[in-house]
Amino acid sequence: MSQKDPAMERAPKDRPWVMRTYAGHSTAEASNALYRANLAKGQTGLSVAFDLPTQTGYDPDSPLARGEVGKVGVPVPHLGEMRKLFDQIPLTEMNTSMTINATAMWLLAMYQVVAEEQAGVPEGKATAEEVAAQLAGTTQNDIIKEYLSRGTYVFPPEHSLRLIGDVIAYTVHQVPKWNPINICSYHLQEAGATPTQELAYALCTAIAVLDTVKSSGQISEDDFEKVVGRISFFVNAGVRFVEETCKMRAFNRLWDEITRDRYGVKDPKMRRFRYGVQVNSLGLTEAQPENNVQRIVLEMLGVTLSKNARARALQLPAWNEALGLPRPWDQQWSLRLQQVLAFESDLLEYEDIFDGSHVIEAKVNELVEGAREEIDRVQAMGGAIAAVESGYMKQALVSAHAARRAAIESGEEKIVGVNIFETTEPSPLTADLDAAIMVADPEAEKTALASVADWKAQRDEGEVAEALAELARDAKTETNLMAATLRAARAGATTGEWAGTLREVFGEFRAPTGVSGAVGVAAAGAELSAVRQRVQQTAEELVGASTGRLRLLVGKPGLDGHSNGAEQVAVRARDAGFEVVYQGIRLTPEQIVAAAVAEDVHCVGLSILSGSHMELVPAVLDGLREAGLDDVPVIVGGIIPDSDAKRLAELGVAAVYTPKDFGLTEIMDGIVTVIRRAHGLDD
Repeated sequence: MSQKDPAMERAPKDRPWVMRTYAGHSTAEASNALYRANLAKGQTGLSVAFDLPTQTGYDPDSPLARGEVGKVGVPVPHLGEMRKLFDQIPLTEMNTSMTINATAMWLLAMYQVVAEEQAGVPEGKATAEEVAAQLAGTTQNDIIKEYLSRGTYVFPPEHSLRLIGDVIAYTVHQVPKWNPINICSYHLQEAGATPTQELAYALCTAIAVLDTVKSSGQISEDDFEKVVGRISFFVNAGVRFVEETCKMRAFNRLWDEITRDRYGVKDPKMRRFRYGVQVNSLGLTEAQPENNVQRIVLEMLGVTLSKNARARALQLPAWNEALGLPRPWDQQWSLRLQQVLAFESDLLEYEDIFDGSHVIEAKVNELVEGAREEIDRVQAMGGAIAAVESGYMKQALVSAHAARRAAIESGEEKIVGVNIFETTEPSPLTADLDAAIMVADPEAEKTALASVADWKAQRDEGEVAEALAELARDAKTETNLMAATLRAARAGATTGEWAGTLREVFGEFRAPTGVSGAVGVAAAGAELSAVRQRVQQTAEELVGASTGRLRLLVGKPGLDGHSNGAEQVAVRARDAGFEVVYQGIRLTPEQIVAAAVAEDVHCVGLSILSGSHMELVPAVLDGLREAGLDDVPVIVGGIIPDSDAKRLAELGVAAVYTPKDFGLTEIMDGIVTVIRRAHGLDD
């Protein structure tokens, strides 16, 4: 009788992580169809992308929503659209992650009401409490990182933290399976954070949140451990996957220390570092985009290889996200990458393969020590909120990002297909660039406008007014706002009305840009020195004095808050000798035109990453012409398909830059050229 070969005996596999795809576009109906298709392909959870008006608390009929409806996610202006979004998807059986922050309380309330309706609560088939107890998922709800990177904040920090605390207190008592907040280091890395900064700033945010909850009086000492146990994190993972593995192990160690030593949490289970991941999108390239597939795989390894620091949920971007909106097939490819790793490889059959490695341990120790020092520095300033309001964190991120950009431009940091190995065969994946991406429904805005009008026509206006009045009254006290928010959702209030009511009580906020104090290029090389000479020469020719300077307005029209690119352009322009006018994010075309007139600028640069360039750029061009500034050239940067770039040029845009144009100094030189050309100056 033959003896069984031990090598053929396989250990049982661990349970895989939750597999998601970040998705949502155009309309609730279109997004619902996409969700159901992805679930049928083996996806085990949902990750909802909302459009910018929904994220920033505006209805589709707001002037600030122009061109933004349905572009980067799904519009959900009222309960009726939330019903459509989750039609035929039983929410009590689903694990749903919602990337929503300033309006997180409102979206969670509508989600809960839809779940109640699905379960038959209005008909008496179940109670609201029974339904709430079954809901599982996550609201991102981390507003601090919005001030630093993503830009979808609405209210001042103090009031934003109050909303976060109210959601946490409510869910711990009423929705115990829900993760009320995802502390996000993801967007910090995209804003330029080093691994040390990513660790430190995320953990400082968690400290600020837990301190707020603890001091609110809404949570008993006995329940506080439950709060800690429901705190989750949303982390980035770059292509340096060994370092990323060490970063996750460092997160584990530091979180255990903080929760044990600062908050006295005794139960080790409640001190676990629980996190989900979307791997890095910033590193995906427009040049040779097929290389993004292997980048995504390597990034996935950084958060799955180490069992003791493995992600609980994972979503992967698509290979073509630097080109535009991924198609369903592209999203399927990313899902299949996860499935092959989890189900075909032997990864889940082993204990932690890095335990005992002195190399890994040394790197983890280095990251832990560096993060501790930076945490202590921020806490000495008064904590995360003080470091946001002073501009310290933002300046640190902008400076770190500038250093990384400089390393790419110099070739010190190599990116295949961008600054090394640029020769390539034609790719069948991008032979037709317009067909290689999905285009959001051009009628989405009209559909959303009609939806809001119809919704308001059929609701009880008196009931809505009473609910919003209660919300305003409670906002002026220390009352938890979830009850009033749930009432407003059930009454039929809109996203814009809920946020507008709180804007009137709390006010609004504009975060520091971080540009003025950021460290740019440490030493100017020959290329930057040559551009500086051209800037100075052109200024003397136009202004007529040796002390005159060229003035560049960097504008962010619309609701797009991803300001990293605009900030880097502003910093490099300053280094090149321009006088830079940069007023931050979320400006109307009219405000940008007014600034161009007031500052008497020589060029207007617009940064738009939300896909709304074909609506917003023409509005700026028209405004400049009406103001008599026909001679002021306009340049545009963003994720802009070739066909749109050609159309913008026909409309009068002087130059269009996309992610493949990574050389900031070359861009500065190009700006000088368009200014000279606009004024008929010889080169």
